[in-house]
Amino acid sequence: MNQPKIAVLLPCRNESRTIEKVVSDFKHVLPDATIYVYDNNSTDDTAERAARAGATVRHEYRQGKGNVIRRMFREIEADCYIMADGDDTYPPEAAVQMTTLVLEHQADMVIGDRLSSTYFTENKRPFHNAGNKLVRFLINRLFHSHIHDIMTGYRAFSPLFVKSFPVLSKGFEIETEMTIHALDKNFLLEEIPVDYRDRPEGSVSKLHTIPDGIRVLKTITMLFREYKPFAFFTFIASLLWMVSLGFFLPVFAEYLQTGLVPRFPTLIVSGVTATFGTLLWICGVILDVVIKKHRQLFELYLHSIQKK
Repeated sequence: MNQPKIAVLLPCRNESRTIEKVVSDFKHVLPDATIYVYDNNSTDDTAERAARAGATVRHEYRQGKGNVIRRMFREIEADCYIMADGDDTYPPEAAVQMTTLVLEHQADMVIGDRLSSTYFTENKRPFHNAGNKLVRFLINRLFHSHIHDIMTGYRAFSPLFVKSFPVLSKGFEIETEMTIHALDKNFLLEEIPVDYRDRPEGSVSKLHTIPDGIRVLKTITMLFREYKPFAFFTFIASLLWMVSLGFFLPVFAEYLQTGLVPRFPTLIVSGVTATFGTLLWICGVILDVVIKKHRQLFELYLHSIQKK
């Protein structure tokens, strides 16, 4: 029986302080794996140190983690993919269990759950803690799931997921996109708790709390609209209907008392608002049918990938 091909994917930018240790640690726990370091326009010697540690170094010149992952997923062929960061915040030992879940238990995505472990005690950035909780709440509520860690960068993937995942995000919102895509397309997800340790002194995070947090929330809104259009447009239509009702009720009450409608402009605004709401609701119904058809076609596409 052929040895499964395991690829460890490390997107990096300016991780010269930690990348040698990360590569060496993964080589120790997964000696048969190929370690790929994709350098994303580093201004230090990250690429040189990674190569010195024994990694296969490649480059992505478009800035952003999403762009790096798009390049990785297109170029690399493997039976199991482990994705981690080059900042030495994730334990390489967990990769063994993650690999087993993909290769033997047919998981399509294994999530390294930081939030059920040491994240909130190790992470020194309180806005990051609050942001993770908010994103987890929104995704689980909107997509009826029970994922503990939405934005972790420590994951394992099957070839089926990697080769069928359309990477649209350019930056750090890529993890959120991965999770929502897996939930929507009914991929088999597994979670394991992993210890998280904060970045070592001198290592600087590339995640900018406010702008990247806003970008993640915009991504959630966009994906909610695209993956669940009926719920999205029904919500907006309901708001418009309530506004319309607020305009209409006083006019209607006055009509019942006097038999007259003296505020025609208010009545017209009420009718137009209700019409907009109805049109949006109809859009949601139509798009929901389109989405269901797309899911059917995606399943057929998965069958064609598996046959290759």
